[in-house]
Amino acid sequence: MKKIVRAAGRKPVIRQQEAGEVEYLTFPLLSAQPGITHAFSTRRGGVSQDIYASMNLSFTRGDEEQRVQENFRRMAAALGTDVSRMVCTYQTHTTNIRRAGPADGGKGIVCERGYTDVDGLVTDARELCLVCFFADCVPLYFVDREHGAIGLAHSGWRGTVAGMGRCMVERMGQEFGTRPRNLVAAIGPSICRDCYEVSEEVAEQFRQMETSLPGSGELLQELTAKNAYPCRQLLSPGKEKGKYQLDLWLANLLILRAAGIPLSQIQVTDVCTCCNRDYLFSHRASQGKRGNLAAFLMMRNAETAATEHAKL
Repeated sequence: MKKIVRAAGRKPVIRQQEAGEVEYLTFPLLSAQPGITHAFSTRRGGVSQDIYASMNLSFTRGDEEQRVQENFRRMAAALGTDVSRMVCTYQTHTTNIRRAGPADGGKGIVCERGYTDVDGLVTDARELCLVCFFADCVPLYFVDREHGAIGLAHSGWRGTVAGMGRCMVERMGQEFGTRPRNLVAAIGPSICRDCYEVSEEVAEQFRQMETSLPGSGELLQELTAKNAYPCRQLLSPGKEKGKYQLDLWLANLLILRAAGIPLSQIQVTDVCTCCNRDYLFSHRASQGKRGNLAAFLMMRNAETAATEHAKL
């Protein structure tokens, strides 16, 4: 497997996995949850070519549909499922969340979705794989160990400043009775602070978000006391006047903590999409000439979970 660039000042968190030619990334914290299968795709193991090489999972960026279909089949096989059991978001940088059920299997891959403007999915259905798409934005994974429910979300800067992480926690509470203290969460591979320069307009929105975040000062002190994350500032000066480097990882970590998820139950990526442009698709690094990565999350039924555990 290709050696990946990891964030400076962090202990390695993300693990590389392979199933045949398919390579994907996982979080130890999520892997430790009984009956949970998850992944974040890489560019390795697919059949797409040129700027989409090789594991492109987008039907809307100009790639051949047959190649994308084959890429999905390969990812499904690597995860021990089928495309007919996958359900996809329809992302437009909102905080809209949809509850998915068995009848949604295949939507976005082998059949029409029938919905739009959905950046988050939640379910308590077993063997239904939630799918979200990325190329620098932040994947958010949620596992409710108490009620047997999961959630997966896409959170770019617009979703982050609007509190997508909090919205997911609240929606899981409404749908399943989820209590934040019982959630396990992960902030997935996405663009790092050093690679993500934003304008004054965007920076100001994040200043306002931080000010309005309940207990933000105490949360930052907690990170320092527990040596949980190396950076203590959402924004730092950019290379040009009026530009700033934005830490989306820290922003989402603060949002999840403010929503009540214990720090010990949140894992934060140490892998940047932009720093690993040959291994992961990055919109910024490619200037938009790219395919899509995807995050996957599903709960297995007891029989399947036992079989998967026996393979370990």
